[in-house]
Amino acid sequence: MIQLYHNPRCSKSRETLALLEQISTQQGLTLTVIDYQKTPLTLEQLQSLLSQLGGEVQAMLRANEEEYRIAHLADADNLRALQAIVATPKLLQRPIVSYQGRAVIARPPELVLGLFQKVNL
Repeated sequence: MIQLYHNPRCSKSRETLALLEQISTQQGLTLTVIDYQKTPLTLEQLQSLLSQLGGEVQAMLRANEEEYRIAHLADADNLRALQAIVATPKLLQRPIVSYQGRAVIARPPELVLGLFQKVNL
């Protein structure tokens, strides 16, 4: 199952959704779209996403938001940063795509393609 953490007002998020709709249709995969502002993520869900993204919490934060500056999140540790996202969902960078235990921030949207490439060993 593909999960897209989506903001329908974001052009990059809409582009990623269109790309994922094509991929899910071609590969017969289920696509779940989560509007994280209407259905905020829990701390546990954010911790899982952080792990899937490789553990760089600053990448998950929208540093251009006023709330980021006010909360002094530039030097925040993982827990404080994730708690800030729980309290203020618009701080979550978007779009984020999760698939088979890995995730990517789809900026640009084409970055999601790497999640679906077969690894040859």
